[in-house]
Amino acid sequence: MSDIPYSNGTNNGNGNANGNGVNGRGHSVLNGYRKSCWYEEEIEENLRWSFALNSILHTGATPFQDIALLDTKPFGKALVIDGKLQSAETDEFIYHECLVHPSLLHHPNPKSIFIMGGGEGSTARELLRHRTVEKVVMCDIDEEVVGFCKSYLIVNSEAFCDPRLELIINDARAELEHREEQYDVIIGDLADPIEGGPCYKLYTKSFYELIVKPRLSKEGIFVTQAGPAGIFSHTEVFSCIYNTLRQVFRYVVPYSAHIPSYADIWGWIMASDTPIELSADELDLRIKQRITGENRYLDGKTFSSASTLSKAVRKSMVNETHVYTEGTARFIYGHGHGHGSAYKLD
Repeated sequence: MSDIPYSNGTNNGNGNANGNGVNGRGHSVLNGYRKSCWYEEEIEENLRWSFALNSILHTGATPFQDIALLDTKPFGKALVIDGKLQSAETDEFIYHECLVHPSLLHHPNPKSIFIMGGGEGSTARELLRHRTVEKVVMCDIDEEVVGFCKSYLIVNSEAFCDPRLELIINDARAELEHREEQYDVIIGDLADPIEGGPCYKLYTKSFYELIVKPRLSKEGIFVTQAGPAGIFSHTEVFSCIYNTLRQVFRYVVPYSAHIPSYADIWGWIMASDTPIELSADELDLRIKQRITGENRYLDGKTFSSASTLSKAVRKSMVNETHVYTEGTARFIYGHGHGHGSAYKLD
């Protein structure tokens, strides 16, 4: 796991323990010691995001990535992989409803789904709420992360036990390559493309063109998470993943939503050779007809809003020329396996 530095809380004379710039509002300081443990993530070179922890529930390292489960004060239990917060208890429903439901609702009759990644189980959970779904294949490369999530993320227990779910431990590219069947929807629930990470090759034009597209059924839809999509951060990978998919599919729809625990707007991109066009009312009707239970975040109007990007981002997306290849990969800020977050006891 990444380094876990502990400070001794000694006051350095500027009113803050260790000079870390945290003020005293809401933080009890007794004899130079604050009573909080903090998680800190470096989002950019000059920007860090931190929040208070109740405890560190688990840390470990697999052959592919570093993992941690944190009990955070503002966001509940949070899964961290390679120093990047992947999912938090209080707001993961925003990410997973946005990732899953638009593609399945736009498809006329989605029965078979393939998830690339998704070891946490939340994507499968949302998919299995759809009455039309008969088979979900979840392919994650990291068996230890899947086992870890099965043990700790109780909210997804039913999904892991659902007979419609087929769990495969393998590289998603290799698995799709050797499978002959086609899928109505393929979902990229992958870690962000970070330098040294295991996933960046699954964002390339060759992968989309040679592996993903041939595995889609006639009216099939591909959707992927596509990294930060904020007014400044969207140029890291969101815009070039969008442009790359435009080289492969006829219809490409980017959309985004604010996720509080990510400290940013987040992006997803749908792509198909069949038009992706449903009104808010049509989406609401399909939600009512197809989905068991009630969505907490996504409905027709919400998707209409999510797929209406701001003027600056729209302009940037239209003008993007970069195509994502293995030789011209772009990465979000950070490093794979052994770098990233820190846990500070203040």
